[in-house]
Amino acid sequence: MLHQLSAQDAQFLYIQTPENLTHVMAVYVYDPSTARGKTVRFKDIIEHVRSRLHISPVFKRKLYRLPFDIDHPYWVEDEHFDIEAHISHGRLPEPGDWRQFSIHVARHFSKPMDMNRPLWDMYVVEGLDRIPGYGKGSYAILTRVHHAAIDGSAATYFFTALSDMDAKGKPMIEVPPSDWDYGDVPSASEVMNRAISSNLTSPVKLTNAVLKLTPTLWDAARKNMSVDEDSNGLTVPDTRFNGAVSPHKMFDAVTFDLDELKAIRAKVDGVTINDVVLAICGGALRKYLMRHKELPKESLVAVAPVNARKRDSQDDSPGNKITAMSVKLWTNIANPLKRLEAIRKTTEQTKAAKSGLSARIMTDLTQHIPGATMAGVAKILTSERFAPKMSNVFISNIPGPQTPMYMNGAKLTHQYGMAPLGNGMGLFIATPSYNGTMSFTITTDRKIMPDIVFFRDCIQKAFEELRNVKIKNGGASTKKTAAKKPAKKKLTGKSARKPEQKLQMDKSK
Repeated sequence: MLHQLSAQDAQFLYIQTPENLTHVMAVYVYDPSTARGKTVRFKDIIEHVRSRLHISPVFKRKLYRLPFDIDHPYWVEDEHFDIEAHISHGRLPEPGDWRQFSIHVARHFSKPMDMNRPLWDMYVVEGLDRIPGYGKGSYAILTRVHHAAIDGSAATYFFTALSDMDAKGKPMIEVPPSDWDYGDVPSASEVMNRAISSNLTSPVKLTNAVLKLTPTLWDAARKNMSVDEDSNGLTVPDTRFNGAVSPHKMFDAVTFDLDELKAIRAKVDGVTINDVVLAICGGALRKYLMRHKELPKESLVAVAPVNARKRDSQDDSPGNKITAMSVKLWTNIANPLKRLEAIRKTTEQTKAAKSGLSARIMTDLTQHIPGATMAGVAKILTSERFAPKMSNVFISNIPGPQTPMYMNGAKLTHQYGMAPLGNGMGLFIATPSYNGTMSFTITTDRKIMPDIVFFRDCIQKAFEELRNVKIKNGGASTKKTAAKKPAKKKLTGKSARKPEQKLQMDKSK
């Protein structure tokens, strides 16, 4: 059977350049003290992954790309698949501290993937003993998957299905063995017939889509032309984050207790965990830009992905089914609680498909653009000169499992996530949650943010401001009583984990 990439999947290939790679990477840290013999060998990891190859077709299928991108590529089976070609290992160099780990992670993320093989790989990093909060013998598994093959929700399923719910090896997700149809190599006639059909019918479909969406487009344009501070009209200011991106990416992270984030949420009626995440990021960006005397008068604008899969569906298929929304971070508001209230109002409007509408419409329209046209336009729009200024930062908040996970008997203690950057989009903050914690992971560019450690500290301070703010009757909050200050201390990317909590998947986001 032929499996052709969707337009949304293919666009992640078209926009990739040597400077802007479009793969994602999960960073999982394991403590082997729960494993048999309190150790996990490299070959054990290989055999574990081999035993789970049936969970997804991503493992064994590769790209079949057409000359001149006359049509979107196809997925085909890799007849030379070798699992050991996808899994490697190394050791953290001296002094083996958090800074060295951050550098090591960033360098691996910055390397291109082999596009001639299935679009995933794993890199096992040993020697993390000197990082505070990591157990003796801890190691990390850096797993990269190209964005053309997977989106955030599919990635959550992918990594969860690789994991176990206990040290004995019981899978988190019971996936029955199956023979995937990885895809056949198309014949020359099939390629040409499909390409001709796509290029002839796409303009008609595109016209129909535009006509269908014209009233919505007009309404969105009218609303977004407003620049009233009390409206949701978006004006994206110029910042250092909207410059050209180099091949040299940077990584850092800080981790918080999820209960403390929920306590912040309780300080304002109607606030979600996602609103709290946006408020912390907005506060951190305000502090960072103020230090550099670059804070614009207008609020910074964030783009956040939205899962387009149907709610409560069992759709765990790979590929991309996402859209996006744009939202003000209200970085021009000094009071952290008032900023949180403003974000709540903004996200309520955005959820009603106002400011985020244009991104979703563009997603619909791209389904009907011919492959060759999309590839050509992508090269222009991702160039340093023509890249559009759509936002100042990308913030992704995808909830994860709230119970402990294991692999080869070793317990997963920390997780982080890195994502692609692009010209005009030089800062990405991912906030994966796991087992009662949430990690704010920073992906940026060395030229854009050479002082990434300071920005990490800004996130920490923005969190502390919201955590410590006092609620008074008639004050900024819409709550009548103050939320109690949690007794637990903050966690950082380098700090010890609190005792694990048996929580279910957080539904409050």
